[in-house]
Amino acid sequence: MLGMGEQEQEVRDVFQDLRKVKCDFLSLGQYLSGGSKQYPVREYLSPQVFDDYKNKALGFGFRFVESAPYVRSSYHAQEYLNGG
Repeated sequence: MLGMGEQEQEVRDVFQDLRKVKCDFLSLGQYLSGGSKQYPVREYLSPQVFDDYKNKALGFGFRFVESAPYVRSSYHAQEYLNGG
């Protein structure tokens, strides 16, 4: 989930850490607060930012990346397993 105040370098560091442990599939989505008592959204990322992160993640060697505001971990999961 993105939009919680993370910096781009932190996101890239996570990509690197995930690849070190052989993670092949990645889903990136917009964090949406569940209510006023939940952690607040710090930033709403544009679709272009999600596209940029997808391209960067693919450059790290992920086999399949879903990256858009409404993507969740199960989003198109069967496609991950079928190779896209």
